[in-house]
Amino acid sequence: MGEEIFSGKVFVLITGASQGIGRQIAITFSGLLGKGSKLLLLARSEKGLKETAGNIPKGISVDFQGIDLSLATAGQLSEIIEKSVESVQLDRVIIVHNVGTMGDTSKLTVDMDDFEEWRKYYDLNVFSPAVLNSVAMKLFREKVERIFVVNITTFSALKSAGYYCSGKAAREMYFKVFAEEYPDVNVLNYSPGPVETNMLRNFSATAGHPDQRKKINYMIAQNQQLTPEQTADRLVKVLREQKYQSGGRVDYYDGMARPSHRQ
Repeated sequence: MGEEIFSGKVFVLITGASQGIGRQIAITFSGLLGKGSKLLLLARSEKGLKETAGNIPKGISVDFQGIDLSLATAGQLSEIIEKSVESVQLDRVIIVHNVGTMGDTSKLTVDMDDFEEWRKYYDLNVFSPAVLNSVAMKLFREKVERIFVVNITTFSALKSAGYYCSGKAAREMYFKVFAEEYPDVNVLNYSPGPVETNMLRNFSATAGHPDQRKKINYMIAQNQQLTPEQTADRLVKVLREQKYQSGGRVDYYDGMARPSHRQ
């Protein structure tokens, strides 16, 4: 068993916390935090963030900010974070880079020929986590005892998900380099498995490759997808056990039998 990362006064920053996996991570983590801890939730939908905040246990302070991370500047992000932790003494920081979209899954790779579409996708899914991470490190690295960074990644290449998978690969490599440069920061690339979310349902309906659409719909029909609670609980276990090397990737199914639908 590794160190108890949820002990003491902890600041938890989660992006994409308005729904799905991000929302559940916020709820699960908040139930483990002690007095004096604080959450900051970021996403585009302020309505969704408000709903997430309403599920946080009483006694845990939570701030949320509706913001389009693909358009936010480093200065704006720094201001939001500084305001949230103003006058708060912290022992450790946990940052969960969960924000992510699938992109246009109706297109196969040879049809992805629009530079502007690529730029917009990477602005949100690759560049914004990198910029936010830079901002957070400058604010916290010299001020807190320990920093944990979790990047939500993916397990494998998926047909019809060229934007999503290439973005996840680029993002994961950024965090691998970050882990090499800053060994004092604990970095985890976590692949949450196929989780029952709006994103998964949309993918099952829009995947341009018929084999992929058939595979996802079969998985859903067989009820083989995970719940957000399952993957959030697994993430907690991985973080507590600390069996990974900083910068490495842990998949939900590591050490378990993988369902037959997985590639």
